Order: sequence, then C-alpha cells, then structure tokens
Amino acid sequence: MSRLKIETPDQAQLTVERLYKDLERHIIASPPGLCPVDLQLSFLKVCHAQTCGKCTPCRVGLGQLQKLLESILEGKATMKTLQLIKDTANNIMDSADCAIGYEAAHMVLAGMEGFEDDYIHHIKTGKCNSRIAHSIPCVALCPAQVDIPGYIALVGAGRYADAVKLIRKDNPFPTACALICEHPCEARCRRNMIDAAVNIRGLKRMAVDNAPANTVPVPEKAEATGKRIAIIGGGPSGLAAAYYLELMGHHTVVFEAKSKLGGMLRYGIPSYRFPRERLDQDIEAILSTGVEVHLNTKIGSGEGEVPFEKLREEYDAVYIAIGAHEDKKVGIAGEDSHGVISAVEMLGSIGEDKMPDFKDKTVVVIGGGNVAMDCTRSAIRLGAKKVTIAYRRRKNDMTALPEEIEGAVAEGAELYELKAPHKIEADENGNVVALWAEPQIIGPIDAWGRARPIRADLPLDRIPCDVIVVAIGQGVELRPFEEAGVKVKRGSIAAMETGELANANGVFAGGDCVTGPATVIRAIAAGKVAAANIDEYLGFEHEISCDVEIPPVELADKEPCGRIQLKEKEAGLRKDNFEEFECGMTVQEACQEAGRCLRCDKFGLSALKGGRTFKW
Repeated sequence: MSRLKIETPDQAQLTVERLYKDLERHIIASPPGLCPVDLQLSFLKVCHAQTCGKCTPCRVGLGQLQKLLESILEGKATMKTLQLIKDTANNIMDSADCAIGYEAAHMVLAGMEGFEDDYIHHIKTGKCNSRIAHSIPCVALCPAQVDIPGYIALVGAGRYADAVKLIRKDNPFPTACALICEHPCEARCRRNMIDAAVNIRGLKRMAVDNAPANTVPVPEKAEATGKRIAIIGGGPSGLAAAYYLELMGHHTVVFEAKSKLGGMLRYGIPSYRFPRERLDQDIEAILSTGVEVHLNTKIGSGEGEVPFEKLREEYDAVYIAIGAHEDKKVGIAGEDSHGVISAVEMLGSIGEDKMPDFKDKTVVVIGGGNVAMDCTRSAIRLGAKKVTIAYRRRKNDMTALPEEIEGAVAEGAELYELKAPHKIEADENGNVVALWAEPQIIGPIDAWGRARPIRADLPLDRIPCDVIVVAIGQGVELRPFEEAGVKVKRGSIAAMETGELANANGVFAGGDCVTGPATVIRAIAAGKVAAANIDEYLGFEHEISCDVEIPPVELADKEPCGRIQLKEKEAGLRKDNFEEFECGMTVQEACQEAGRCLRCDKFGLSALKGGRTFKW
C-alpha cells in the first residue's frame, strides 16, 4: 500500500494565488469611464478560464458569448446580435452544471440590462458611449471634482497654503473635508494596483493643519453685478453656493434658522471628530467674501418668520439649501416613552453645548450608520454606564465607516447584531426600562447586493436600558415651502439636475432637501453646481480659477510602499472627553504618502484627454 502525503501548495499554485490577488487589486482600481462592454468581456474571459471544461454550456457556451461580445466591439454586430446574446446566456443559465457557468451567464444578462444604451451605441456607431468627464479616478469620484493630484503634489512640496487655495477652488470647506469626509475619492485610486490607495484625506488634513483656512486669503472677487441672491440654509450647501456667488460678483444673503452657521457640520457631528473652532475657520474664510447672514430667521408664514414669496419678490434668485434636521420614528409600540430620543435631538443638543445627562445610565442606540456611531461614542463620553448598538443586520452590512465601528467598540460599546426593534417597555411612570428586539437570521440578497434579514424562530430578546437613541435616518421640514407652491415628492424637493425647480422660475434647490440625507461633500458639490447655474440663469458666465502652479512630476520609480494611516489617541484616554482624538501626519509621513501618488493627471488616459480640465 502506498503511503499518503501531506498536500502542500506547489510553486504554480502559489503563483496562481498571487495572480488572483493582483487581479483583485486591478478590479478594485477600475476607474469610472471604462467601456462597460469591454470590461464585461474581460470578466467573461476570466470566468471561462475557471471552468473545468466537462460540460458543454461552460466549455462551448461561454466561448460563444465571448465571440458575440467581441463582434460588438469590432463593429460587426447587428441588433439581432443582442437577442442572440440573451438567448445564449439564458440557455447557459438553464443548463450549466455548476455556479461558474450560471453566474458568468447571469453577469452577461445583468450587464446587458444595465448597459443597454452602451451596447446599442456600439452597434450603431462603432464606438464607445463613455461620457465620463474626468479620466483621473480620484477626481472623477469626488462629487466636487477637486484637483486631488494637484494638492497632493503641493503638500508633498510643503506648500500648504497653495494646497488650501487649490482645494478651495472647488470646495470652500477644506478643513471640514480634511477631518470628516468619507473620502469616496480613494475607492478607485490606481495606487490600489500596487499596494493600497493614497491617504488622500490625511494629506488634505496635513494642508489645513499647517495652513488654517482662515489664514489663507480667498481669491479676488469679480466686478459687482448688482444681483442679489437669497440662500435659505447656512449649512455646507448653502454656504458653498454663497461663497462662489460672492466671488462671481453677486451679493448673497443667507437666512439661517439656528443661532449659528454650519448646519449639520455643527449640529450633527460631535466635536471629538470635528472641533467647532476648526469649523469656524472654514466659515470665517467664506464670510470674508462679503456674505450677508441673518441668524435665527425661519422661512414660513408664522409670526416672526420670513415668507418665501417675499424672498422671490425681493431677490433675483433663491437657493433652498435646508438640511435634514427632522427625526424619523421607528414605528414601534412605546416609542413615545420618556427616555426615547432621536439622534437629531441628541447631537443637536451637543452642538449647542447642552449636554444630555447620561451619567451612569444604560443606553441603547438603534441604527448602523455613521450617525448611530456618533451617538454611541458621544453617549460613552457623556458618562453612560453601558452603551449597546442594536442593529437588524450584520456588522458587515452596517453603513458606517469601518473605522467608526471599530472606534466605538474599542471605546467600550457592545454590538448586538441581527436585532430588530419590536417594542419599547416602560414603567408605570412612562420611563423606558427595556427594548424588546426580534432576533433575525440573514436571508436573501436584495437588489442592492445586501443580505436581507428575516425573523428568526426564536423568542424576543429583552435588552434592559434607561435611554434609547433612535438613529435610523433624518427627514427634511418642507411644509413652509410646500405651502408656498414648491413641488415636493417623497419627502424631498423636486428639482431638476441643474438644481432649478421646474415650476418656480429663478428658484433653485440642492443638498439634503433634494437628495435626502447625504455626505458633506455631496452637499458642498450641490452648492457649487447651484452657484454655476444661478450665475448662468442671471445671464453671466463667470469662471472660478486658481493661479497656483502645480509642482512638476517626479519621475522616480513607484516602488511598493505601505499606506500611512492617521494615528488616534488611545481609547482609554479619549472616551471620557470630547477633545479631538485623531492626529495629523508628520512632515516625514506626509512626504512619503504624497510620493505614493501616481499622478494620474499627467499619465494614462488623462494625458490623451489633454491633462488638467478643472475649470467650471
């Protein structure tokens, strides 16, 4: 009898594993604007290479699909080819022996449905239908289209004030985005092909840490136009629009309902993440352009409020940029009990320096987003005895940034996964004593690719607590505008892509009141777009430019190098106060990290498209 041997990976298998990791990095770094038909063909070839070749659907069918897709890219296909692709893919799905063939065919069908216009455009014109404006991945994915490679090069050269100037050309909140932006720009960074994305937010922080926004002069204003624009809302979207319109020569007047400017930057983000003095630096720079501000001023028909129609009569244009400051209910029994508060109420009180009394209390936070994590970490800092996060899905399904979840757990929070709120138990005085939750099991994948939870065949869980914080989303107070004739649809203002309202000439809207609660950078981008479109509506074509000279490209080899991560204070030192806990980079770290940038503004497709195209 022959002896058995312990199986160990040979050199070929190790090489295959390494190639798979390389392929994964390339897929991660796929920038927007690639031809979807070409990309789909490449994925199909990978799937075909994975098949065992024993069954005809995989061995022959996937090969036929490849030829059909190639005929489209080569300009040899007709409209009948599309139906043939669908029929072939459906046959493979019905007859393939394993998941490789089934999923490959399913991918082709899903792509044909999602990219139908691109397929048809290829057949009719013989070329791609790609409409991406920027071929630089980080710029394309930044909602405000900031010149990211440019300011990274400036930070690497130690020219921090110039970096702030360049950022401010497209984003007047450089400090806010340096500290709390969700950095979508890093998602497709081409550096992923080598090792990991450049720490773009960290480099932006290096700029504002060394050149505070209120110390960097704003550009000179254009000649006054005599036009006046009313802006309703002093949050990131409203102030961004006001800033750019002032630079264009128009006078802007901001009407803010609260006692201070900043919107959710002030009343929705705790100071341990974004100190108020850092927010004030951005706002001070914006107001230096001449923006006029009216605080504690509500729009509506009530006593002491400013009628919306009056603004339309007295101003040449109006921009509605109110944020999502209304709470959302869970819709369960006992929700009105004493001790149940909303995330909006809690974070708003903290923003006004009116700290809730959580000393020695047991707190349960319902939700799994960044706002829920802010509430959780704030409750710990407010002296809560125990803080628990109740989330109806898994930890992997939480929409909060991974570092926010990890930070909350490190500071002592407990995470209860797969717990859906069922009812709230109160004592005879109406005070909260417990949250009853329905255990869940993870179920089918929904249309967004997330596993949907379903009720488990288990009894309800009782979670004792003194306070329940509901952090499942926010809404927008639109009643005054709806009464004034502004069209509202599904809890948001119905605005066109330009921000203009179809039924109200000269009225624009943007930010959370149009999209629903979104990220800060998206709100800023909406304000920037609104400013450009209001300027055009008023009969002008102003351009915001920047005279900063970008450092030349360094042609040194880009060797693999680890990513610099921003350091944080130890959990034990930070969890009992609201002081800022994140630390910026050192000069050495910033220079190394800036040197990792591949300067996609000068190489690759962007070189063929004429390089830098950032004017708007």
